[in-house]
Amino acid sequence: MPSQLDFLGVLFIVWGLLTALVGLSTLALGAGAFAIIASSSRSGQMAAGLTAAIFTTLAIIAILWGSAHVVAGIPLRRRKPWARMMALMLGSVDLLLLPYGTALGIYALWVLLSEGGKRLFDPADMIGSG
Repeated sequence: MPSQLDFLGVLFIVWGLLTALVGLSTLALGAGAFAIIASSSRSGQMAAGLTAAIFTTLAIIAILWGSAHVVAGIPLRRRKPWARMMALMLGSVDLLLLPYGTALGIYALWVLLSEGGKRLFDPADMIGSG
């Protein structure tokens, strides 16, 4: 079970980094839309403004979502109890993100809610093993 928890931590970190990378690329698209606004006449400003706002909003959400996964994944591998709770919350929402988020969410819930997974975060067991 410890190896599954370590693997889950790595999956959270990789998922988070990839999501943040998608967010950064989307932010670049938003910046491009802002550049269109700055350089165009009145005719294209409405559509470019809406595009810039949507891309920028989605980019910020993706960067924050990815960062949250990295913030959970690193301490999850160190068996911090708060990281388990955070990973359970993130994994539950990941179930909605087809197909890879769904797979990550199912695996996270399976590892963290199993008896072996719960035992890895038990303070009594952690004192005895450290």
